[in-house]
Amino acid sequence: MIAITHLALAAGRADAGGAAEPTGGIAGWATDLMERMGAVGAGAAIALENLFPPLPSEVILPLAGFTAARGDMSLVAALVWTTVGSVVGALALYWIGALIGRDRIRRLVARMPLMKLEDLDRTEAWFARHGGKAVFFGRFIPLFRSFISVPAGVERMPMTSFLLYTAAGSAIWNTIFVLAGYQLGDNWHLVEEYVGTYSKVVVGLAGLAVVVFLIVRIVKGRGKGGQPPGAHRRTRSSQGEHVG
Repeated sequence: MIAITHLALAAGRADAGGAAEPTGGIAGWATDLMERMGAVGAGAAIALENLFPPLPSEVILPLAGFTAARGDMSLVAALVWTTVGSVVGALALYWIGALIGRDRIRRLVARMPLMKLEDLDRTEAWFARHGGKAVFFGRFIPLFRSFISVPAGVERMPMTSFLLYTAAGSAIWNTIFVLAGYQLGDNWHLVEEYVGTYSKVVVGLAGLAVVVFLIVRIVKGRGKGGQPPGAHRRTRSSQGEHVG
């Protein structure tokens, strides 16, 4: 979460000649989109951010607030349309997950050498119990805020629940960032600097978790006589074919 008052104090210490209007990169692209389409452009940028996580919401949302502070769009419109954009982007990912389907996911996992179907079963059971919380709180976590919609689609989470949790989480996240940009004005870019650290920590922890998982799985596989993970499934499958 962003401490808006803390950022405001930092803005007061920043150079008064801070960049008022970006002209290049993602910020420049988002600015041009908002100037052409107003609040709808802000919503479109956030919808694309959901589909392409490398587009950072910590840049687009404060920039929408800054644009509203300049009078180029209303603050309410910025909040409404960025939330609509978040929901639209999440819906697209939901339907991608639904099209992939549970059966394809299971076949894919069964072929992965360091994965087990038991891992997927546990994940599915966890999502069945906590899917609503995962979708809601996932909106506050960089990278995962987009990807959490895919398993929701794979598991065919009820659409009403998915829309409710997605809209609620997105509204809170978007409001914090848009208001921060609105209050900071020309120093809206300070939001990116503060939240960039948070994003890097989250991504780093996720990467560390993956590495630990792989190490543990490899060590367990060697502890079973050096048989590579997943070989027991192939053995049982071949035995079934011989019996047949």
